[in-house]
Amino acid sequence: MTKRTYRFSSAPVDVYFDANFRQLEKLVDKKKGIIITDENIFSAHHSKFKNWNVITLKPGEQFKIQATADSVIEQLIALEADRQSVLIGVGGGVVTDLTGYVASIYMRGIRFGFVPTSMLAMVDASIGGKNGIDVGEYKNMVGIIRQPSFLFYDSSLLSTLPEKEWSNGFAEIIKHACILDRPMFKLLESTSLDKLRKKKSLLDDIIRRNVHLKSGVVKRDEFEQGDRKLLNFGHTLGHALETQYELTHGQAVALGMIFAGWLSAKLLGYKDLNRLETTIATYGLPTRASFDVEKVFNVLKMDKKRVSKTMNYILLSRTGKGEIVQIPVEDLRGYLTEFNALK
Repeated sequence: MTKRTYRFSSAPVDVYFDANFRQLEKLVDKKKGIIITDENIFSAHHSKFKNWNVITLKPGEQFKIQATADSVIEQLIALEADRQSVLIGVGGGVVTDLTGYVASIYMRGIRFGFVPTSMLAMVDASIGGKNGIDVGEYKNMVGIIRQPSFLFYDSSLLSTLPEKEWSNGFAEIIKHACILDRPMFKLLESTSLDKLRKKKSLLDDIIRRNVHLKSGVVKRDEFEQGDRKLLNFGHTLGHALETQYELTHGQAVALGMIFAGWLSAKLLGYKDLNRLETTIATYGLPTRASFDVEKVFNVLKMDKKRVSKTMNYILLSRTGKGEIVQIPVEDLRGYLTEFNALK
């Protein structure tokens, strides 16, 4: 197990790579630790949770809501959790988002850490301190930015990950490459998901690289006043599609990246749209889908990145270089209509 510490304005975050779940008790006393996980993770890794206090959630984005948070809080009270208790979110993005949110409001804030079990959580969802819940069709509408005390990476937990969840995570890896890391984009172009899954050392390197990339952006702009907005590449349309259609987060973000790439070509002269489409398809993600423009636009215009009548949209001037571009919200309706008509 190796440790790297990232120092943010509010607190340091200790990141443990190449860890084994059994080592978790070296970080947190089992008498004070309370694991929050979902039914799928609990079933797949039941033996790992022996002698831990465990709160189990129903799996799925539809349960990332206030009612679930209320249920967790009631269970914490029943367990007599106090200000010395530590919540440990073991799971994907839904689990980590909820765990951080509950830990931030229970008794006005207790310690928490994450053990991500999906590629999406390992390279994105668990990093950066964004914790929250959905409200109806609006993703992450309520929440707080508060850093976990630790991130704990045991890549063996990926052994039970369903195929679609691998693609889900690589949507975020492609996103990071597009906005920040041209060499990583070239690496992704030159290989495939099947090859990476079979080469643990390269996969571990990619995970570390993405942790470092995102942590670096968050460290420079923890509360999303500037460059942290770049991490929303593909997410503005992506979130609107995800809440309106039966898409995984990765599928929705992939479509959002294609739209952003197309818009980048139109507005900024971006030249790599075909390469972007090919790479996204290589990792089992969609590149085209028809949608109801008005239905999606009505959600999109409520995105948190909107400022009055303008949306801070993330585009690419080139691969590896994201740009924050202010686009009038009403212009986006026209761009969406034009994009949706493409075959």
